Amino acid sequence: MFKSRDLVIATMHGKESVITPILEKELGVKCFVVKNLDTDTLGTFTGEMDRKADPISTARIKCNMAMEITNCDLAIASEGSFGAHPGIYFVSADDEFLLFVDKRNNLEIITREVSTETNFSGSAINNIEDLLAFAAKVNFPSHGLILRKSKDEFIGITKGITNVELLKKKFQNLINEFGTAYVETDMRALYNPTRMKIIEGATKKLANKINSLCPTCKTPGFGITDAKNGLPCEICNFPTRSTISYFYTCKKCGYAKEEIYPNGKKKEDPMYCDMCNP
Repeated sequence: MFKSRDLVIATMHGKESVITPILEKELGVKCFVVKNLDTDTLGTFTGEMDRKADPISTARIKCNMAMEITNCDLAIASEGSFGAHPGIYFVSADDEFLLFVDKRNNLEIITREVSTETNFSGSAINNIEDLLAFAAKVNFPSHGLILRKSKDEFIGITKGITNVELLKKKFQNLINEFGTAYVETDMRALYNPTRMKIIEGATKKLANKINSLCPTCKTPGFGITDAKNGLPCEICNFPTRSTISYFYTCKKCGYAKEEIYPNGKKKEDPMYCDMCNP
């Protein structure tokens, strides 16, 4: 279905470096990037432009923009969010969505990757020592930084800083002019290798899902659509919060199946049991 077809990657932040090798190998497509695509109009991490739609809708808009510009009928886009982990609220997380659109076959395939592997952080800083300590903590200079007057203002903003001398200079300029400075991690993929690694993992997951065909109609994207908790504790047999089965559904023909014990075990360790380890 996809072999030798052109696929446009809807990005302006270098994501093609990890997406292209995987999809060209796994799907046989020929990936390319459109140069005049401005995805920042759909939202920026620094807040100058609020994201008005949910992540999947935003990724869909990116794909449609890229397909319209290039007249290509196959596209992929990613959209990431950073903040509290959806299940572990006191831990920061990178929440990445990837959307694959095949307009010719009226097909959309989505995958999501949530990871606690992120350097997402920001802090008000008033001296060089604290600035350099923050930079070291978030893996600067391999990971870029952003400086501005304050967390909620865009005045004096400089993005994509990867040089310590430039970091010091821009910081001192802010202190001299405003008396305050706010430093934060640059979460754009091309300035954040940790995020790029998560996007790479999400792309592999997406490729596997695309290559998973419905047993009935052979449509790509036959993947997990729901999960049921309740794997019994190996001591008390009480249902735990661990997964006991996955549900797979075909979006085209509606065929569904349940996979019992998807992780290869029929009992859960008591440490994950709310009765044995409340």
